[in-house]
Amino acid sequence: MRQLFSFLSLSLLSLLATTSDAASAASSSDYHEQLVLRPLPLSALLASFNFRSNTTLSAFEAKNFQLFPRSLGQILQHAGTRELHLRFNLGRWDAESWGARPWDGAREGGTGVELWAWLEADSEQEADHQWLILTNALSGLFCASLNFIDSTRTTRPVISFQPEGDHRNSTAANTHLLYGVLPHEVVCTENLTPFLKLLPCKGKAGIATLLDGHKLFDASWQSMAIDVRPVCPADGECVLEIEQTIDMVLDIERSKRPRGNPIPRPPPSYELKCDKSKPYHSPDTCFPADYAANQEWSLQAVFGKVIKGTCPLTDPSVLPVCLQVPDSRTVFISEGAVEKKDANKQQRCFEIPQEGDFEMILPRPEGRDELISQEELQAQDLVRPETPLLYAERSLTGHGQERGGVQTILKNPSPDTEVEFIYMESLPWFMRIYTHTVEARIDGHPGKHDNLVQEVYYRPALDRVRGTQLELRMRVPPASTVFLTYDFEKSILRYTEYPPDANRGFDVAAAVITILNPNNTAETGGRFAAYTLRTTSLLLNLPTPDFSMPYNVIIFTSTAIALAFGGMFNILVRRFVGADEGPRVSLPALKAKLVAKFNNAFQKREKDQTAKKADSGDDIKDRPDIRGEDPESK
Repeated sequence: MRQLFSFLSLSLLSLLATTSDAASAASSSDYHEQLVLRPLPLSALLASFNFRSNTTLSAFEAKNFQLFPRSLGQILQHAGTRELHLRFNLGRWDAESWGARPWDGAREGGTGVELWAWLEADSEQEADHQWLILTNALSGLFCASLNFIDSTRTTRPVISFQPEGDHRNSTAANTHLLYGVLPHEVVCTENLTPFLKLLPCKGKAGIATLLDGHKLFDASWQSMAIDVRPVCPADGECVLEIEQTIDMVLDIERSKRPRGNPIPRPPPSYELKCDKSKPYHSPDTCFPADYAANQEWSLQAVFGKVIKGTCPLTDPSVLPVCLQVPDSRTVFISEGAVEKKDANKQQRCFEIPQEGDFEMILPRPEGRDELISQEELQAQDLVRPETPLLYAERSLTGHGQERGGVQTILKNPSPDTEVEFIYMESLPWFMRIYTHTVEARIDGHPGKHDNLVQEVYYRPALDRVRGTQLELRMRVPPASTVFLTYDFEKSILRYTEYPPDANRGFDVAAAVITILNPNNTAETGGRFAAYTLRTTSLLLNLPTPDFSMPYNVIIFTSTAIALAFGGMFNILVRRFVGADEGPRVSLPALKAKLVAKFNNAFQKREKDQTAKKADSGDDIKDRPDIRGEDPESK
């Protein structure tokens, strides 16, 4: 009997261990995080933080969120959201120097805040109501002004966006896509804190310990993205996946400044770094080097801290830190970390111990000839950035306060490949586009080119109800530059519709350019977009009234009323007499009046002193203790 009991106990313990191992394996595969570091030209460093977790759809519908953040999950359930994409962006990506955007631009937004989501609703009115619930709830969760995304800042894109997740055909028929943007929103530290609270380890362990508001928002360019989408694998249960991404480009020289003394000071002449490859270099002539390849940095110097171990919930099969540098570069890492290089010798990843600090140092390359040009140094010591599929820049044209124009320059760098893309503008209602002026032409080839614009979707604006929506399906020939232009009319606003800084201007949202994937077919199942980019936002000046005029009018009116009323009041109230009828005023009479007033004042003062003495004498007579008598004898 005792042997049977021991056998059952051992069997039960082995079963529990097997179950716990399976659960831990499943939970570890539900979350992973990774940091990719890539040095860029001009003394820049690209840091890409990626956090991904998921939960099954059945568990999510049963409100068993597991690693999925509960605060965000309840909002999505209440608003009927099937897919969500949220972007916080600040700065400008320098494509000519830094190359292609990270994640092919899929995790990037325009300046400010962007939000687009697929909502399940039976009608557009119901979708608008759920959209209002979603924006207000996210505004409180992320401490942002998303509640200002009203109908005038909301559009319904038709051909620019496609769902990234796997949606069932029954639900896809009742989903509505809504897109809103706030280009004037300032992204700051109060948006980073709730972002970190959505992570399983809350930024207390793992790569998230490097995220500091002072470093992140001091970057030359930074983007925070949250993507929620359903994913249905071919051989498994559908899951709801949330992916949080932070990308930032840090200036190494500025990031290495001490926080206690951040003011830059010019170095002495013997510390200047000169480009000795220039022909005019001499002891008294220095051309500053651009620090393209000779960069030296560490995690402690750039981020101000080191990585505090790894998150216990992360998948151990995904290495947490990767560095993209040539194989010839030397990298120093902390003790206990393991380095693993890729086959292409362009990236190396590091396995970090679960407990303990991780530090990484990339020293300055040694043995380089100082006479080598900066371009050659960059090719030797940096991974060459990929060339983007398309360059785009946008600006305002025209002059005056009545009309204006927009010009977008689209450049295809490929010598043999045509680029097909969708260009979308979401404009405020006070920019009234003249559709007959929309024109696309190739630089160097005068005249119209009707084959550049293949499809147009235009939804006109309604004053104070909705904005203008313009979507163009275009193509750019190889090695060509296309100019897309149109004119618009500026509306005059009511004086209550101007912001406090009315003379600064109004922000116009960035244009969204979605480069189509030529391999996106029903057979291949490829992505809809091969590359995505945003142009810079615009600053539009509208006819602005002089808000000092009300003050001037009030002052002028008050002065006129005071003069008119004062004169009329004097005429009605005062009694006018002749000069010979009034009392005569002379110097002796005035002197007599002054003497009489002084005498009256002196006499009054003497009377007051006499009265005080009399009162004090009566008090002495009434007190026997002062007269020398015994008060108890009576």
